Formats: sequence, C-alpha cells, structure tokens
Amino acid sequence: MVISIRIPEKLKEKMDKFKEINWSEEIRKFIEDKITQYEINEVLKRIEEHLNEIPELPPGTIIRWLKSDRESH
Repeated sequence: MVISIRIPEKLKEKMDKFKEINWSEEIRKFIEDKITQYEINEVLKRIEEHLNEIPELPPGTIIRWLKSDRESH
C-alpha cells in the first residue's frame, strides 16, 4: 500500500540535506510505534476498568494475611 502526504516545502528541503536517512522507513517505523502505543493504552485502560470492578478489602486484611503468613513459617 502506498500513502502520500503533503509536507511544507521547507521541511522537504531540510529532509533533502540528510540523504543517508531512509525517510520512508523512518515514517513507517513511526506509524508502527504509534499504533503499538495506542494498543498498549487500550490494554491498560481495560486492565484499569477490570481493577476498578474489584471490591476493596476491608481495613486490616493485608496485615492479618502477613501476620498469618509469618506465623505459619
């Protein structure tokens, strides 16, 4: 698939100064990275939604668990 974009002429002139850079590859990498970021954010949002559905533990529960665990060793 080919995608065309318009860029300002001054930007194109700056890009032309760096002939060693494969701009197509750089743009492709940028798009892939951006998609990955959005996918990660979607997963994190779903995880957060699931965590918010978990009821809170009554106060002191963790302390009781820790004491119980220590006493069992």
